[in-house]
Amino acid sequence: MGENKLYDNHGRPINYVRLAVTDRCNLRCFYCMPEEGIKYVPKDELLSYEEMLRLMQLLAGMGIDKVRITGGEPFVRRDMMDFLRALSKVEGLKKINITTNGTMTAALVPELKSLGIHTINLSLDSLDPKRFFQITRRDVFTQVWDTFEALLAHEIPTKINAVVMDGQNTDDLIPMVELTRHHPVSVRFIEEMPFNGEGSNYPVLEWNHRRILAHLKEQYPNIEKIPDPPFSTSYNYHIPGHQGTVGIIAAYSRTFCGTCNRIRLTPKGVLKTCLYDDGVFNIRDLMRAGATDQQIQDTFLQALGNRAKDGWEAEKNRKFGTPASESMATIGG
Repeated sequence: MGENKLYDNHGRPINYVRLAVTDRCNLRCFYCMPEEGIKYVPKDELLSYEEMLRLMQLLAGMGIDKVRITGGEPFVRRDMMDFLRALSKVEGLKKINITTNGTMTAALVPELKSLGIHTINLSLDSLDPKRFFQITRRDVFTQVWDTFEALLAHEIPTKINAVVMDGQNTDDLIPMVELTRHHPVSVRFIEEMPFNGEGSNYPVLEWNHRRILAHLKEQYPNIEKIPDPPFSTSYNYHIPGHQGTVGIIAAYSRTFCGTCNRIRLTPKGVLKTCLYDDGVFNIRDLMRAGATDQQIQDTFLQALGNRAKDGWEAEKNRKFGTPASESMATIGG
């Protein structure tokens, strides 16, 4: 199967898939979806667990060795733990990671540890309960913090993802960095993106990756740049004396596209070879039409052979010239 290994037309190896298992979420973060929510995908239009497992087995045979489970919020989907148990047995998958808002996760942490989950990304945009409520429109900060403490107690490598929003949570940047002083966590600050179900609500991105770093340097002048892992989406830093690290993700500026090794599958089975494209083809429909394993693999190879070189090109190539505006919950981040 060597000839089936996944490379794109720019010579980049693809070994990582972000698998969105649902578009449903129990929070209403304003940067992700409107307050009234979104029109959720009917259950029969979602990829089934059986279909997802078949896909992951095929992709693992093509060199995919890392999967990140995303949503929406993954744990709102019924029987998610059963799926994770089965996924952990797929031959060739070396790393299973999960992104969660932490509201339903604390009690599951011991089993996630036993399943060998590699890392957990905890979405947490504020350490202040009042600001947390203003951003998420839900009063569940305590549940999220319980998850954070459980992850630390069970020594699951943890990354905190915080979207930096002008006028909303910039006062939280330094308190979040302080979490790295006594805890071996990675706090990552993410540029705000237009995936909120409505489109961009700012003419200029006020808090880009450069301004975020400048703000951190004011408080921590001795902050050090450390080597970024291969295919990293974040610029990574360490503050002397701190146990953890800090990352800054230029998600809107798109400075990391040149080494992108990931593809995305939406809850409806749409392949996205870039966060900013509007979908390449629907693998769910192909499978339900009776496609063989080889036909499915050939379709992935063909799709990667026509991949945009970066997020700017992908957005420019969207159908009808429509800019990116869909809810992040529908595309898995």
